[in-house]
Amino acid sequence: MSRLFRAGVTRLVEGVGKFQKAVFGTKQTLFKKLGEGQSPGVLFITCSDSRINPHLLTQADPGDLFILRNAGNIVPAHGSPSNGEAATIEYAIAHLKVRDIVVCGHSKCGAVAGLLNPAGLTGLPAVSAWLENAAGIREEVQAVAASLAPEARLNMAIERNVLRQVEHLRTHPTVEKALAAGQIRIHAWVYHFEDGAVLAHDASTGKFIPVVEAYQVNLKVPAGTRITGKADQI
Repeated sequence: MSRLFRAGVTRLVEGVGKFQKAVFGTKQTLFKKLGEGQSPGVLFITCSDSRINPHLLTQADPGDLFILRNAGNIVPAHGSPSNGEAATIEYAIAHLKVRDIVVCGHSKCGAVAGLLNPAGLTGLPAVSAWLENAAGIREEVQAVAASLAPEARLNMAIERNVLRQVEHLRTHPTVEKALAAGQIRIHAWVYHFEDGAVLAHDASTGKFIPVVEAYQVNLKVPAGTRITGKADQI
């Protein structure tokens, strides 16, 4: 076993010990309730990137978020070969009855960078095939942003990828049915981990704007207040 591997696992084990001693005891009521079942309000679809922590970002408790993660926060369209994403979405909506779905991309996304530079995916055939679920974004960005700096092009591609995956999400029968019945709302977000900014897509302008502005939320609202606003569904 390598020194690096031992160090990584040791850190996790130490974290478990800290959780059991310093955290679990303060939330025993919550965990006892979770032992009886789950009823998350939100399906949170995001990237596998280690820099993203949905619970930390949203300050959610265990049991609040049903999380789907993969490279590039991808949602294969309905009709794609059987996949875990479709199963997770179906379970979240049909069984858990989530009320909101958030598709959250992030800055400096390696998967989207791979879309813009396919040569960088050499030796990664599975990744390359997976990113076919976002095919066309590279051409879209090149057509409208060829003169932009590389970082700006990447940010545009990240936003367009989130919107593309929302389009795919809408093709799933459970999503389509729930939307028609007014039972769910879909949200498109992008998280910039360097400065903590979270942007939400505003359907009225077609732009990504600060999430608090998009939902017209005062940061001083009491905890637990339901968020509503013009950007609730794109």
